[in-house]
Amino acid sequence: MTDCIVVLVTVGTAEDGTRMARALVDDRLAACVNVVGPIRSIYRWDGQVCDDAEHLLVIKTRAALFAATTARIRAMHPYETPEIVALPITDGSEPYLAWLRGATPAAVD
Repeated sequence: MTDCIVVLVTVGTAEDGTRMARALVDDRLAACVNVVGPIRSIYRWDGQVCDDAEHLLVIKTRAALFAATTARIRAMHPYETPEIVALPITDGSEPYLAWLRGATPAAVD
């Protein structure tokens, strides 16, 4: 197990994804954010099944930064209830993980 995580967030537009990705990297809350899409999301909301085009943010960061990352995402996100899901990185390329750690602080000041 490492101290690194991947955070998944869906957004409605590529523009929202790019804006959020740049802010997270600029704020050093993420080492890298991939904006993937468009993707198709089928989900239940307010008792109805919805089928929408979205974009997926794949955010690489540290577990210690999850709370601050979540707060920043919520402050920028246009959705009432944004998807913010963290997955542990159990193992990976050590040079990549070292780069990720170097690009993000060990904790938020």
